[in-house]
Amino acid sequence: MARRGARQRILAFVSAAAAMTMALSGCGNSSNSTATVDANGKPIVKILITRYSTDVAMKTMGWTKDIEAACDCTIKWDDVADSSWSQQKSAVLASGDVPDVSIFTFDPTDAAQYSYFEDLSKHMSAMPNVKKFFETQPSAKKMVADKNGQVYVLPSDRGETYRVSSNHMFINKTWLDKLGLKMPTTWDELTKVLEAFKTEDPNGNGKADEVAFNMRRIDTTGFTLWNPFVLLNSLGITTSFAGTSPSFQGIYVKNGKVGNFLVSDEYKQVVEYLHSLMQKGLIPADALTREDSAITADTVSDGKTAKSGMIVGWSKTDFGTLADQYVALPSLKATASESSSDVTWDSSQELTELQNHAIAVSKNAPNKSAIYKVVNALYSKKISVEQYYGDIPDDVTQSGSTFTVSDRCADSTTKNPCKATADRFAGWIPDTATIKNDKAGEALREADTAYDSAYKNVDTTKDVMPIYVRPDADDQTTITNNNTAVMNYALTKTATWIQKGGIESDWSAYVSKLNSVGLKQNVQLWQKYYNQYTK
Repeated sequence: MARRGARQRILAFVSAAAAMTMALSGCGNSSNSTATVDANGKPIVKILITRYSTDVAMKTMGWTKDIEAACDCTIKWDDVADSSWSQQKSAVLASGDVPDVSIFTFDPTDAAQYSYFEDLSKHMSAMPNVKKFFETQPSAKKMVADKNGQVYVLPSDRGETYRVSSNHMFINKTWLDKLGLKMPTTWDELTKVLEAFKTEDPNGNGKADEVAFNMRRIDTTGFTLWNPFVLLNSLGITTSFAGTSPSFQGIYVKNGKVGNFLVSDEYKQVVEYLHSLMQKGLIPADALTREDSAITADTVSDGKTAKSGMIVGWSKTDFGTLADQYVALPSLKATASESSSDVTWDSSQELTELQNHAIAVSKNAPNKSAIYKVVNALYSKKISVEQYYGDIPDDVTQSGSTFTVSDRCADSTTKNPCKATADRFAGWIPDTATIKNDKAGEALREADTAYDSAYKNVDTTKDVMPIYVRPDADDQTTITNNNTAVMNYALTKTATWIQKGGIESDWSAYVSKLNSVGLKQNVQLWQKYYNQYTK
């Protein structure tokens, strides 16, 4: 009932935008709530959390009782589905009636634009676990603190298991072995391998149904996870395709100089290479418009006969029951003559491990003392592990600082799922916690080791935009507005070039156009903030 009630209240803002006074009486939990204590006189803390629609309800999770014990309060959870929140967030921010406490809803950019949130940096003494988190992980604090050190949204840290890139290339090793092929090390070698995948029936079903490179489309908003432009790393441009990275809009850093790869020669080379694969039929003809469901269908196939030769993805778990056929493909040289020291790989480790929008507190929320106790409990080692993996001892067993995750937590078909918020958690799993049997994390780390040599060529400050570099609100607005024009034009042209070619004749005019609609200004702004935060 609580969840349905929350949705109804929030939807009131959307449908009655013209009647803001009425709306203000419905959504928020802070200034309009009449019940701030329960029947026993204990303070009530209301927490809104955004979730996948299929997730286990918060109220059924055992560890939430531990939090109530820590705060000596009653917690009322509002589980809101992602799909609903994406439609409601703007209206909530416009109204100013934000939830008392919210998880996975607002980020530091929201806090910079709207003065609705409590400065949590003033309350570290009431939240010693958060204080220790910031002292241990300085990058975590820097990614959310403003220039004055104020913190309005706390980050989360799911631990060293996830201190890896979010992007990896995978190739079908079973097919390589069957066809007597070696692991490719250059673009030309990859092309030859993909041609063999396409023409020599490596899955052995007698059908020409192999998808040589099951390429993910380029999203209209920018370079999201698992896009094929990780190949820029072959040419020494280190990408960072994850989280809130400006790499999504083409921003990169090399030797301390900020650029936008959309107007680089390296970008042109990758586009030309992808076009060559498209011409040979090694990328699906509809690759640039394919829905995720079609990509997934070719990735997992029927669970018995593989269809994909290569993908850019997360880990071998992407392939379901076919996972054993695949291995991570190390970063490639563009040409055989290229020095290995010029090859890099996607540096998104901190963005994979950390989230910058874990938990925020309304500055008008009642029962602040209880709220800080709740937050402190959430950032304890034990409850952080429970939030991410599941209840102790039902889902996770504990022996000192070693936590062993049940096999059931990795079973998507079980009718008794582990009671966890997973990546929607607000907490900190420190390096002192040893996590065993996290099958998803172990698969991710296995994939990441293929890139160890390429990582040695990356300076994580001089060659990557640090996660804590953030433009102020006015400049962020300028960047966002410019990006709309930049990405609309650049990605439309890119799709055309990959499908039909013609980049060479268009290039000069294309670069001029992008610079005229704001790309050059964005590079200058990012350089300004990079310098401020790193020097």
